[in-house]
Amino acid sequence: MTPEQRFARWVRWAIAAFVVMFAYFVIADAFMPLTPQARVLRPVVPVAPDLSGRVTRVAVSNNQSVEKGEILFRLDAAPHRIALEQARLAREEAQQENARLKAQLAAAQASLTAARTEADELSRERQRSETLVARQGLSRQQFERRVAEHESAVARVKAAEANIQALKVQLGEEGKANLRLRQADNALADARLRLERTTVVARRPGRVTNLQLRTGSYAQAGRPVMTLVGDEMDIIADFREKSLRHVKAGDPVWIVFDAWPGKVFAGHVVSRDAGVLDGQLMANGQLADIPATDRWVRDAQRLRIHLALDDPLVQPPPSGARGTVQLLPNNHPLARPFAWLQIHLMSLLHHVY
Repeated sequence: MTPEQRFARWVRWAIAAFVVMFAYFVIADAFMPLTPQARVLRPVVPVAPDLSGRVTRVAVSNNQSVEKGEILFRLDAAPHRIALEQARLAREEAQQENARLKAQLAAAQASLTAARTEADELSRERQRSETLVARQGLSRQQFERRVAEHESAVARVKAAEANIQALKVQLGEEGKANLRLRQADNALADARLRLERTTVVARRPGRVTNLQLRTGSYAQAGRPVMTLVGDEMDIIADFREKSLRHVKAGDPVWIVFDAWPGKVFAGHVVSRDAGVLDGQLMANGQLADIPATDRWVRDAQRLRIHLALDDPLVQPPPSGARGTVQLLPNNHPLARPFAWLQIHLMSLLHHVY
């Protein structure tokens, strides 16, 4: 065989290999897609105090596991104890004010009774005076004086009634519905809540990390001083959208984590995201921004799916850990051995990268 013939044979073998690899890539991308763009996400909760104050105790250390309700740190409670005592005193003052108003109301009601009695008596005298004036047994001047006295008495009755109404409005409703007591109770509850919040506890179980707190430092309300990472694990993987056309929830997957090269974990598809950032249009009042490109073949859009392991890990990997995911849509029997080979090959390659 001449050198030209050998070269032509190698060219034919190369073309045949290229055709086979291209066909394998197209079929694999549809029935056993694989992506190295996978990541582990765990719930990350920044921990910040609801109040500002001096830190008197830090009860945890960095990377310590905590349970829900476990104390993380304490703030100086002295100012809040004083505020609580002031709220209690304010409630006592509100009770005393209500008692004072009740006494004033009782006195005003007695004054009203006396004013009505006097007005009734003067009303009778006025009637007698009218009879005497008609018989000329009483001077006109004396009659007008008695009329004025009666009208003054009637005015005092109206003033007493108005005073009673004003006192009733100030006193408000009785018992727990009393406005003054409700305001005092709200202030007292707020003071108790602030005192309770000087002790910061874990709102969920997890592991403390990024602890930026020391005894004696000043913590600002709403400013995170540590992070709590939960133990729940969500595995996300990004695939080209055409690779997901046969994928549905419940399909089996194989997952390889960078942290454990050589180990393959079985899992399943949980869900698929409804969209990506590129698919969100902001109503900002501007016209659509259409990007210009002169490329004939654009980059494929990637979509995100969520996965779960069939057997939970004893110790979940850190949040943000990377991995590789092999899908097996519809658990296709012909694709399964090739998918198995692909993911195990990737698991071996994780030993070197």
